[in-house]
Amino acid sequence: MKPRHNNSCFPACDAPHGDLLTLFTEPYGSLTSWGILFSHPRDYTPVCTTELGRAAALSPQFAERNVKMMGLSIDSVEEHRGWSKDILAYNNDETVSEFPFPIIADANRELAVKLGMLDPNERDQSGMPLTARCVFVIGPDKKLKLSLLYPATTGRNFDEILRVIDSLQLTASQRVATPVNWKPGDRVMVPPSIPEEEAKSLYPAGVYTKELPSGKKYLRYTPQP
Repeated sequence: MKPRHNNSCFPACDAPHGDLLTLFTEPYGSLTSWGILFSHPRDYTPVCTTELGRAAALSPQFAERNVKMMGLSIDSVEEHRGWSKDILAYNNDETVSEFPFPIIADANRELAVKLGMLDPNERDQSGMPLTARCVFVIGPDKKLKLSLLYPATTGRNFDEILRVIDSLQLTASQRVATPVNWKPGDRVMVPPSIPEEEAKSLYPAGVYTKELPSGKKYLRYTPQP
C-alpha cells in the first residue's frame, strides 16, 4: 500500500472546507486515483459498526483496486477515534493498532448539507437530522461515477460496492457493459451503440448474439477483455 499523505487524519480528522474532492486532500494529498466516500448516521451504533467493520476488513481489496477510502458522519474526531477501536474489536482484530481509512468529523453538517447527505427521518436528541448511508465513488478524472443512498435501517453490502467498482473500472477502459449479477471474469455485453461490423474487429475473442423472438440482435456477449 502506498504511504499515506497525512497520518494525523487516521483514524479521524475534522471536515475541511470545500467540496467532495477537497475531502480527500487533507488525508491523501490529492485524488489522482479512484476514491470512495461513505457516510453513516452515528458512531457507537450497531448497524454502522458492522458496516465500517466490513469496510475495514475489505480495505486491502479496495487498495488493490487503487481506491482511496473515507468515512463521514456528524460525530466528533474524539468519538471517531474511540469508536474505531470498537470496530476493530468487532472484527476480532484487536492486534491492529491503526484503523485503515480516515473518518471525517462533519459536526456542523456543512459537508452533509452540501452533498445532500442528511436523512430528514433520522434525528439526534436535539432534533437535528443525521447523515444517511450514502456512497459516492469518484474516478481518476475527478468526476462522480456512482452515488447510492440507503436508509438508516438498512446496512450496505460492501462486497457489492467492490463489484460495482470492478464494473466501473472495467467499463472505463473497455467498450463493454456488465450484465446482471456480473462478476470479474464473467462474459460482458456489447453496447448497442457499436455496429456489428465494428464489433467483429473490436472483440477478437468473438461475439455471441442471442436469438430473440423480436429478431432484434441487441443481446450480444463477448468474453471479458
